[in-house]
Amino acid sequence: MALEYSGLKSFYIRFKPHLLMGFSQICYAFLNFITEASLNHGMNPNVYITYRHIVAGVFMFPFAYFLERKQRRKLTITLFVEIFVISLLGVGLSLNLYFVSLKYTTPAFVTSMVNTIFAITFVIAVLMRLEALDLGNRRGIAKVLGTLFSLAGGLVMTLYRGQALKNPWPPLIHIHGKAGNYHEDWVKGSILISTSCITWSLSYIMQAFTLRKYPAPLSLTTWMSFLGAAQSAVFTVIVEHRRAAWTIGFNIDLWSTLYGGVVISGLIIFIQLWCTEEKGPVFVAMFNPFLTVLVTVLAYLVVGEKLYVGSIIGGVTVIIGLYMLLWGKEGDIICEIKSKDPESLHVEKQGIQINSPENKLSAEEVKA
Repeated sequence: MALEYSGLKSFYIRFKPHLLMGFSQICYAFLNFITEASLNHGMNPNVYITYRHIVAGVFMFPFAYFLERKQRRKLTITLFVEIFVISLLGVGLSLNLYFVSLKYTTPAFVTSMVNTIFAITFVIAVLMRLEALDLGNRRGIAKVLGTLFSLAGGLVMTLYRGQALKNPWPPLIHIHGKAGNYHEDWVKGSILISTSCITWSLSYIMQAFTLRKYPAPLSLTTWMSFLGAAQSAVFTVIVEHRRAAWTIGFNIDLWSTLYGGVVISGLIIFIQLWCTEEKGPVFVAMFNPFLTVLVTVLAYLVVGEKLYVGSIIGGVTVIIGLYMLLWGKEGDIICEIKSKDPESLHVEKQGIQINSPENKLSAEEVKA
């Protein structure tokens, strides 16, 4: 019994970041539907981003203030500028450019471009030595192939349809209206969404460096929320001159703002920062293509949207690529453990570190 409990505990410790990132993608999937309903209702996307991050900042502030009082370092001018830039890249520019690009291209094209964030992050991380890549090792090759598979799968899901499958039951939720009205300008739209993806990737990279100097993810989340809200507000004032756009009622607009602020920009951003600190920016970014799979499946089962053969092929490809990436990155963990404790030879097979303080099991217990 003790061995079984220890095995579960060891499994949880080892795969905690994976479970948290999986949970975050589920939350993002629900965000897609509630945000779509709000935008269809008439919510201004730039106002939505501003309010959402104000809510996130207010929600996270007490947790950051009280829980990180001892570990939070002094905020210097240099560090503040660094956090300001991260907020600009990850919120002010990336999210606003994302929504503006929807006015000039199709949602399918934008989604396919968002799937490239992981590949961009991977390349930048390798160039900046945040990600180890040994092409002479099969795990290093798996990381490259996994990146290509995930990217290809995401593109197939959004750009290729094929035959449509019949829905198993009527829609459980109806989302009225159409947010897809756009003025086609593929050059402008492509530049905007490409810039959004690049700034998103750069924010992941910068977070990894900033967390080394400022190891307080709750406080960093709070600062990013407030600064991102201020930057988005300035952008909104420039592009939106109607006062009525800032008014929201007790309806789907309010609920989407609260959900996006508390759950996504608050809790999930904190989880991503923690995972970035533990596993690096590539680990966090590589779950992005999986979101496309979740949204497609939920849209088919819950909203009643059509599911195409291309989506199934792309989804399977994404999952294969994600598995290859996770397997490749496990090699980095094993090498790191062995460099610290060469006697820990059973880590890869057993999933536990025999000589670690948290798992004081004898070799006989492990074999049993």
